[in-house]
Amino acid sequence: MTKMFGATSTTEDVLSGINLEGKRILVTGVSAGLGVETARALVGHGAQVVGAARDLTKAQAATAQVRKDGAAGGGSFELIALDLADLKSVRACAEGLLAKGKTLDVVIANAGVMATPFGHTADGFETQFGTNHLGHFVFVNRIAPLIAEGGRLINLSSAGHRFSNVDLDDPNFERTPYDPFVSYGRSKTANILFAVAFDRRHRERGVRAAAVHPGGIKTELGRHMDPGHLQAMIEQMNKQLAAEGKSSFQWKTIPQGAATSVWAGVVAPSDEIGGCYCENCHVGEVVPEDVSISAISEGVRGYALDAKTAEALWNKSEQLVGESF
Repeated sequence: MTKMFGATSTTEDVLSGINLEGKRILVTGVSAGLGVETARALVGHGAQVVGAARDLTKAQAATAQVRKDGAAGGGSFELIALDLADLKSVRACAEGLLAKGKTLDVVIANAGVMATPFGHTADGFETQFGTNHLGHFVFVNRIAPLIAEGGRLINLSSAGHRFSNVDLDDPNFERTPYDPFVSYGRSKTANILFAVAFDRRHRERGVRAAAVHPGGIKTELGRHMDPGHLQAMIEQMNKQLAAEGKSSFQWKTIPQGAATSVWAGVVAPSDEIGGCYCENCHVGEVVPEDVSISAISEGVRGYALDAKTAEALWNKSEQLVGESF
């Protein structure tokens, strides 16, 4: 029987009594926040963790505790260079892993950016869609042969997916006025749809994929956000939640935020989470389109799990990056 966890569960809560010795897990974005905590928790329970980061100097400093916990818990930790906003770096990193040929039990696609000013990746894609989705799309698909039977892909998404569905006609905002949160919403919806499509392609060999929402956490991810705008959003959300008779928004700690990634990656039954959106250490339920975004404390929009949209996004992504998987 699966243990029950929730919004306040931490990484140590969900990994209590679990030995990950012999498990090899790759985590992207290990230079700050959730990525560092995810790696720390996993190595502390015996896993061999490969951490990917754009800035290796920053990551080296940020993961000092990871290495200490790994030494104490029987796990190991290594760093590799990966810049998701540059497909040349993405492909080089993937080729390096393929050349070594070591299998992976879990890939946690954790890295990302949020509400950035309008800009482009090295390959000319809008920054958030290019980094959060296309970078991981190419990276994960290239290393997919390394994911062992029974393995998993966990994509970090967000409740921010509710801001927008993907726009496959104008993914780079060439005709649409740019809005940082609409862009973020598109990219986070794409993360869920990618998990849906990847799960469909790999489940026959026992590999499952899911997307997770970590919750609201104060990390470097929010560095582009105006504090006043953020506060106004929270106040509006709390007003709506109160009207619905629900409790007010609560920030999570980083160990609470990383708990769902760890739970979906190594604790929950794979058939339970495969092709799903998870939050607060459980599978999220679909929220009807007519429910206001500010009134939602949990749940996933149906468009983010739509199989046809997932396939259309996959095809569009292959077209954009010039590579078929």
